Amino acid sequence: MDSPLKIMIVAGEASGDTHAAKLVEALKDSAGGSVSFFGSAGPKMRAAGVFPIVEADRLSIMGLLEVAWALPMFWSVMRKLKKAAAAERPDVAVLVDFPEFNLRLAKFLHKQGIPVVYYIAPQVWAWREYRVNALRRNVDLLLTILPFEKKWFEERGLRNVEYVGNPLAREVAATKDRAEFARENGLDPERPIIALLPGSRHKEIVRILPVLVETASLLAARDESRQFVVPLASDKNLHDAEAALAASKLPFTVVVGETHNALNAADAAAVTSGTATLEAGIIGTPMAIVYKTSALNYKIFVPLISTEHFGLINLIAGDRIVNELMQDEFTPERLADEIERLLEPAVNKEVRAKLHAAAETLGHGGASKRAAEAILREIEN
Repeated sequence: MDSPLKIMIVAGEASGDTHAAKLVEALKDSAGGSVSFFGSAGPKMRAAGVFPIVEADRLSIMGLLEVAWALPMFWSVMRKLKKAAAAERPDVAVLVDFPEFNLRLAKFLHKQGIPVVYYIAPQVWAWREYRVNALRRNVDLLLTILPFEKKWFEERGLRNVEYVGNPLAREVAATKDRAEFARENGLDPERPIIALLPGSRHKEIVRILPVLVETASLLAARDESRQFVVPLASDKNLHDAEAALAASKLPFTVVVGETHNALNAADAAAVTSGTATLEAGIIGTPMAIVYKTSALNYKIFVPLISTEHFGLINLIAGDRIVNELMQDEFTPERLADEIERLLEPAVNKEVRAKLHAAAETLGHGGASKRAAEAILREIEN
């Protein structure tokens, strides 16, 4: 690049912050010159050098009522980003996931004549398919991370779609083996280890973890040698988790920032629907996918879903290779029975093999680099 580049980049959730930060580093490496970044940035993006017009940390909100309460805040954030885009006139705007917000921002940016790249395509193939029309109108380049998405979007009229591979491929891996993880956390590697992943949001933990705790009680009553690990993404969830765990007399092992190691050490897991199900699939941990939201949210959103699977790893496989227990089906009894099934040696081996095969379709790393190169080609065009 002959002249300095100015790139606007917008993310709104923890996973988007992670992927965007890696993309920023890849853009710096690939640009071969001066490049500056501004936008909506979480802590990892800020550490990578993105100037925060707004800080994305507070934007991760789920649920109809929760979002409704936060609407004034979202409007304020949108105004700040629009004002910055109009004043700075970036060479390109890169929108990362966060579709409820970013699809609206894309419309403004397109009208301003600012090229729009969308990285990590909205999952409109799963629900609210009509949003593909907004992508077709307002996005100049769509970068997809799931193998089936490129064809799906092209069949619906998007002309500039690239599959760059999944940013988690070859980046999700344990740094400790089962023996080391067990030793450091006071566990016995010779006894069964079951991981319980309650999600990363406050509402998820308070709704889902109590059911996981009851499930653990049932499993322990059937076999007292079983050990239970609760991996948390960050210590900001520690208070919520400890409050839920206090209701049980079982000794739970809580670990922070060691999700991959916990999954690698586990014989089986219960995993809250989201990115963690893909991480567990890549690691190869037999799991049940679970989820529970408010009755109102579930009643409103489920009719909008057009795919037969909730779990990302099942969607990638095109098959129900791990069972999904959603809303009313997510009970301690149902989940305990499913974990029991996954602990059977023959079933455990079969599920691990299917997860490995599905993970192989995600590519072999380098998604951030390929995405960066595609973005730079779009700028040159």
